[in-house]
Amino acid sequence: MDTMPLPQANIDVATAHAFDPVNTDVVMEIATNRVSILNGCFDPITLQETVDWVSRWLQSGRVGYICTVNVAILMMMISDPQLQQFVDKAALIVADGQPLVWSSRLFSSRTFLPERVTGIDLVDALARLAEQEGFRVYLLGATSVVIQAAAQSLQLKYPKLQICGFNDGYFSIAEVPERVQAIRQSGAQILLVGMGVPRQEYFLFENLSDLSVNLAIPIGGSFDVIAGKKRRAPRWMQEYGLEWLYRLLQEPCRLWKRYLVTNSQFLCRLLRELLHLQLSRHKTRFKNQPQ
Repeated sequence: MDTMPLPQANIDVATAHAFDPVNTDVVMEIATNRVSILNGCFDPITLQETVDWVSRWLQSGRVGYICTVNVAILMMMISDPQLQQFVDKAALIVADGQPLVWSSRLFSSRTFLPERVTGIDLVDALARLAEQEGFRVYLLGATSVVIQAAAQSLQLKYPKLQICGFNDGYFSIAEVPERVQAIRQSGAQILLVGMGVPRQEYFLFENLSDLSVNLAIPIGGSFDVIAGKKRRAPRWMQEYGLEWLYRLLQEPCRLWKRYLVTNSQFLCRLLRELLHLQLSRHKTRFKNQPQ
């Protein structure tokens, strides 16, 4: 089967506003305290707080999505307005990377990111929550072999977890309605989509209102890790913000250019923003000095 990329969502401000399934008047108060880092905004929230938020969200019957944003995605958003607007409209935006947590402390002394919330950790935590509270989950993404192995792995770890369906992420534009119908008929409340950035985001933008799920979460390559196809970085590398390097060592041919460009871009923009901030503070102090 020839797999074609989904068409780019042609998002403008009016369209994005009309699409937004979240009533901004009732979004939980945490969104008002978002931390700005360059072109992104993040909710200052821990993994456990995210799980608690999801539980309340599902019980409320609302519809929306969570974005887990790392440095690479943050930089991709700069050159991809569609991706930028999709992330900005998320009901919850969490920082999937230690460098973002560190950076948040450079821009604010009052509100900063307490910890990173990675996609893989979030999937595991939500699977536990879904088992405990009876939430139904659908898995979409990866290859047919990987997604089946991921479903089996989650089911083995959480025997009472209700996985009401799964399907691979390699499908053509013509097959999109079939995938949408399968998800809608499954009765899932949580949809995990692992088709890579930005394809998974475009899929959700185009189809979220037809999926009949309460919460969708793009999770990139997490299914490969859950299925055991790829290994996760050791804990010490995660804590030192080097998980990207571990991924690079596993897939150098595919990832070297992405990480070289996005990491360099992030550092340059971060330094430039910090310099601008320091100059602004210096000018303010100079103006406030008695003449």
